[in-house]
Amino acid sequence: MNNNSTAKEQSLHPAPIARAEVASIQTDKAHSELDERIMTTLHAAAEKKAIETVVLDLREIASFTDYFVITSGANERQVQAISDEVFETMKKAGTPAARVEGYKTAEWILLDFGDFVFHVFDEKARKFYDLERLWRESRRVELPKELTSPASSSLRSES
Repeated sequence: MNNNSTAKEQSLHPAPIARAEVASIQTDKAHSELDERIMTTLHAAAEKKAIETVVLDLREIASFTDYFVITSGANERQVQAISDEVFETMKKAGTPAARVEGYKTAEWILLDFGDFVFHVFDEKARKFYDLERLWRESRRVELPKELTSPASSSLRSES
């Protein structure tokens, strides 16, 4: 009986949460909302230093896909590197892209995974097409800080 009361007492008074656990909870929040495959694309893009990554939830306003994952690269080479990393990572994970568009010009590369579409832009094209504005009725999914990056990049576009 003494053992039971000690166990109950411990469960009523959880240990304080450390900073690392708070970060883990924030990651878990996004992770619980987003499919594992989307999280995989986010990590792959982050590996190649993708800029300003956002996820738009389109489930309430579109029938052709559930999410847009939108990110940028600072130049053609980085845009292609981000696309390559996402493409290869997803293929290895058993989810190859159904369609890839725009790879050669690398202004805007689209990888279609069915229930989500991954877009990677060069900075100029992203401003021009402005998908976030076009789909402003969508809900922006909160992402963990380690999967996002600031708007400005130390890399400069190649001309």
